[in-house]
Amino acid sequence: MKEAQRPRRDPARKDRILAAAAELISKNGYHAVGMADIGQASGIVGSGIYRHFGGKSAILAELLEQVMDQLSAAASSIVDQAGDDRNAVSELVRNHVRVAIHDRRILQVYHREARNLPENDLRRLRRAQRHYIEEWVAAVAPLRPDLADGEIRVLVHAAIGSIQSILFFNSGLPVPQLANLLTGAAHACLGVDSAPSMSVVDSDAEWTDEQGA
Repeated sequence: MKEAQRPRRDPARKDRILAAAAELISKNGYHAVGMADIGQASGIVGSGIYRHFGGKSAILAELLEQVMDQLSAAASSIVDQAGDDRNAVSELVRNHVRVAIHDRRILQVYHREARNLPENDLRRLRRAQRHYIEEWVAAVAPLRPDLADGEIRVLVHAAIGSIQSILFFNSGLPVPQLANLLTGAAHACLGVDSAPSMSVVDSDAEWTDEQGA
């Protein structure tokens, strides 16, 4: 007699849970959202949500780790593959602008709710964040030999902050125009000219307009 097979977990259900959690938490705050709310919003009834996550803190941890892993992996790839430092900086800026526009809800949750993570998860997230900053510093430093290491780090944080200024502000601008403004602002913060081939953002489908959501 064949042993009964365990039902496989559907990865799409897990993604729906994370997307629903990002939407609800960004709108209402972490403490105001319950597991039942997330389950209902993601179309999962009863205990089904616990097949994927042990609790709300586990959902928050994975949600924030995903976006940080996405940024870090992209940054490492950009720095490794860029032809020169100026191209690397411009690609780093462009990628962060893309994430800020496309994944606005998740970044909102990151900034408002990371403090609610368990201590171990928060430490792991902060380490990933520091690694991400180091990728920027490594690309910017050769282009700004006039600055000390600490000064470069300040400018990197300023550049990223300028991009993320849209997280809690709806400009109402068309996405390509918004992306170009943010790209220019980040380069200005760094004191680095944009690579010529990346100076203008067109109306590409990758620039999904979620800024007004």
